[in-house]
Amino acid sequence: MGITGSAGKTSTKDLLAHVLEAAGPVVAPEGSFNNELGVPLTVLRADSSTTALVVEMGARGIGHIATLCAIAPPTVGVVLNVGTAHVGEFGGVEAIAVAKGELVEALPPTGTAVLNADDHRVAAMADRTSAPVLTFGEAGEVRLAGVELTSDGCPEVSLEHDGRSVTFVLPQPGLHHGSNAAAVAAAALALGVELDTVAERLATASARSPHRMARSVSSEGVVVVDDAYNANPESMAAALRWLARAAEPGRATAVLGAMLELGGESFARHQEVGRLAQSLGISRVMAVGEEAAPIASAAGEAGLAVPDVDVAIATLRASLRSGDVVLVKASRGCRLERVADALLDDTRHTADGS
Repeated sequence: MGITGSAGKTSTKDLLAHVLEAAGPVVAPEGSFNNELGVPLTVLRADSSTTALVVEMGARGIGHIATLCAIAPPTVGVVLNVGTAHVGEFGGVEAIAVAKGELVEALPPTGTAVLNADDHRVAAMADRTSAPVLTFGEAGEVRLAGVELTSDGCPEVSLEHDGRSVTFVLPQPGLHHGSNAAAVAAAALALGVELDTVAERLATASARSPHRMARSVSSEGVVVVDDAYNANPESMAAALRWLARAAEPGRATAVLGAMLELGGESFARHQEVGRLAQSLGISRVMAVGEEAAPIASAAGEAGLAVPDVDVAIATLRASLRSGDVVLVKASRGCRLERVADALLDDTRHTADGS
């Protein structure tokens, strides 16, 4: 099974592996092993006892996913979305759509293409495969009927399919996990897993990959969410929308670093993030580093640009108080998890109090 998309690949891969493990041993990538090196390493871990092989497929150009499909021919292909991640390397969103669609083109007629009905570029990929299509999303056959946040910021998800419905709490922060859960359900249904089983498994799915909406609470009572593994305009927007709903008014701080590999669109895309944060009422928007500075300037009075991680840490330590919620997010190259680590100490505890 192959999974691709501009955002959400690793989280969805982890959730799907957890669901499928109910039926037997599953091989899935460690972290984001999703390129011409990581995919073979993942495939080589499979043996005669493996009941499912889940392969995350990334791309930085047209033809990359086709190559990965030749290494690991998929029987189910999941396309989550087409966004602007790596747009600087692709040269445009339409080229990204061409590349992501290579996954469904590689499916056999007996396979299944699992497509996001809410993304028009993904939905159009139905014409690029001879395999049956199963859609997911608010407009999908596996319908995301609702997603609400619990008091600790985790999504309560309602899914519907073929006259059946399930509701469950996925124990990982983030509204975006509603769409991820719908994608997982569609992929699992394509493999014959019952919807009730999907819900039961997702309700026990702890985070597997680090620095992805990892929620901890400091000894001072500050909630710190480390989402510093990666960032693009779509995932930034999703994280900020979560923060705006998860924090009490006036208690939300976004610590944001650069979104890399955006090419000539970088300045404008960073400004868009700042404007979104302002519109959502985020009380403080701290941009770390020169490339991220347009976020702060576009966030209005809430914006604060700092030159580096050390200044960010010092500023936050001097101003945060119990009950504040801090989101830390940037592209991996920024290593902004250092901010999250500094705000926490040995007395930290996770969302479930452990």
